[in-house]
Amino acid sequence: MDKSPGALWLSPIYYPGVVTEVMNEHDSKTAISLPDAAAASEPAGNLVAGGSASSVRGRSPSQILRLKLRRNRTAMAGLYTLAAMYAAAVLAGFIAPYKYDNARDDLPFYPPMLTRVHIFDEAGNLSRPFVYHLVPVDAQLATYRDDTSGKYPIRLFVRGESYRILWLISSNIHLFGVDEPGHIFLLGSDNLGRDIFSRILYGAQVSLSIGIIGILISTIIGMIVGGVAGYFGGVTDFALMRTVEVLLALPSLYFILILRQLFGTGTSSTQIYFIIVIILAFIGWATEARVIRGMVMSLKEQEYVIAARAMGFSNSRIIIRHILPNTLSFVIVTATLSVPFFILSEVALSFLGVGIQEPEASWGNMLIAAQSNRILNDFPWVLIPGAFIFLAVMAWNFLGDGLRDAADPRTLS
Repeated sequence: MDKSPGALWLSPIYYPGVVTEVMNEHDSKTAISLPDAAAASEPAGNLVAGGSASSVRGRSPSQILRLKLRRNRTAMAGLYTLAAMYAAAVLAGFIAPYKYDNARDDLPFYPPMLTRVHIFDEAGNLSRPFVYHLVPVDAQLATYRDDTSGKYPIRLFVRGESYRILWLISSNIHLFGVDEPGHIFLLGSDNLGRDIFSRILYGAQVSLSIGIIGILISTIIGMIVGGVAGYFGGVTDFALMRTVEVLLALPSLYFILILRQLFGTGTSSTQIYFIIVIILAFIGWATEARVIRGMVMSLKEQEYVIAARAMGFSNSRIIIRHILPNTLSFVIVTATLSVPFFILSEVALSFLGVGIQEPEASWGNMLIAAQSNRILNDFPWVLIPGAFIFLAVMAWNFLGDGLRDAADPRTLS
């Protein structure tokens, strides 16, 4: 039995499945010898920063991974940041005071009110948080002044426009808001008088979900193609790997733009969303397939694969049930590090005008206004969606780096 560090990392999880299948198929009392769990866990104790061998003795590889990940502060910060962002995206309708397409043509480029929330009244007494009504001073320059006669308290759990959460829960209760004719634009408004804070939350549903859905599709394709190429080899391997090399040789951004234009411009935002997902998944699987192919070429020579083949299991069963699961540690890390590519690709397409179209919100099309130097200089808050893009990309990278360090089998030596 191979007792190399890499084998120890993979074998305790999936060897038992092969043993069970062999014994069930032939009712044999002969068991395949497995590495001793205590012996396997002993060197792993050296890996946990600041930990001892006793702290991980008897733990499974997945438990060791979680322990190491929890001790990586940057990775956990990225994880908590992403959890908060995705939770906010799911609950966008509840958290946002307005819908993404609620426009106030008389209030373009309304300045951010986050710093204009007052907690002291005119007499200096502590009161419920409130905002003043801002009245236009110059419509051409989009300048405003406080109207102290219009005082609007910020209320919690107010009724407003209807929305749905996950297409299942319908409600019109919003986390906060002000009574009409008042309005609250925490991060300001855009050129059409739409609340940027609300549009960021709704835009997160598009920009963040494209990364998750796209990486799931591309990962499945990459695992299947890489698994088939590595297991069968020969002509099959040659044909599939040449296809991978062709995809990798193409400039990704230009290829995405060409594929997007093939679908034309007369499509709805929902159709464009799925088109973008399909395009990004189509070009995103090649790198993963090539690495999976190399891993499978090594794994197919392991004893448990040879045993499964000797028992007459089909090739598809061996690949799907016994080989590919042993690549999951790599797949999870690679998928985590690849999500930013999908997010940035959607942002680039929408920013260039060939992605999600108005009035639907995405982080990319919200930055279109920033293409004007005059708008950028006079109303810099239109760049706020860019800060959320940066935050999401960095959080995914921090989490991916942490997973890569925690799942590295070389650290088990």
